[in-house]
Amino acid sequence: MYRSREHKIIAGVCGGIAERFGMPPTLVRLLFLLSCVLPGPQFVIYLIMWVAVPKAPEKHYQY
Repeated sequence: MYRSREHKIIAGVCGGIAERFGMPPTLVRLLFLLSCVLPGPQFVIYLIMWVAVPKAPEKHYQY
C-alpha cells in the first residue's frame, strides 16, 4: 500500500486506501470523517499511517 499522489488532500492516506481497495476516494474520506464521531484513535492511526506508509512511486512514461 502507498499514499496516493493523485487523490491527495492532506497526506494521501485516504486516497491510498481507496486505490488499494478500488473504492472512490471521496467515500473513504467520508467514512473516515464519520468514524471520527465514534470514540477511538482515528486521528492517531491517520498520523501513524502518514509517517509509516510511503508515497506512491512517481510514474515515468517512456515514449
